Amino acid sequence: MGLFDRFFKGPEIDTAKSEANAKKMRALFDSVVENGADYRLIFGYTEDVSRFNYGFVHGSKTKIGNLIVGWNEAGETIVVVPTVPDLSGCGTPTVYRRSEILKAYRNKYPTDAFVIYPDRKGYLAINAYDWLDDEKLYVYVSQEQELAAFTDFFTHRFTKK
Repeated sequence: MGLFDRFFKGPEIDTAKSEANAKKMRALFDSVVENGADYRLIFGYTEDVSRFNYGFVHGSKTKIGNLIVGWNEAGETIVVVPTVPDLSGCGTPTVYRRSEILKAYRNKYPTDAFVIYPDRKGYLAINAYDWLDDEKLYVYVSQEQELAAFTDFFTHRFTKK
């Protein structure tokens, strides 16, 4: 990769670190979610820390909650497990069944987020990207294929108005 490519494409992904973090995410998810192996996983984050307050990240203007997000296509279910950037532990999972939510949609503005309204009291906005390299705030993981699959699932199977 030349200097031109690095400047416009950003730094290269550390594949070994990404794969190690993906394995840690899987182990944490499976340890707290029944039938965890039935779910595909992505890393996401939310600024809705009132709902997910495990391991607030301090030192920034916003408090960010790191999330391991699992989805099961057959059951039309999303499970969200709060974690911390170093994946040293996790909190209690929250299950979102399509049949039980009020509304879910993909909000493109101001950020590209997957928004779920489970009740009339609040909502969850999941932000997820191919990879994030700020390891103080986010889990370092490359997830282009999984994120594309989750986006397709959310947009075509989970969204409801």
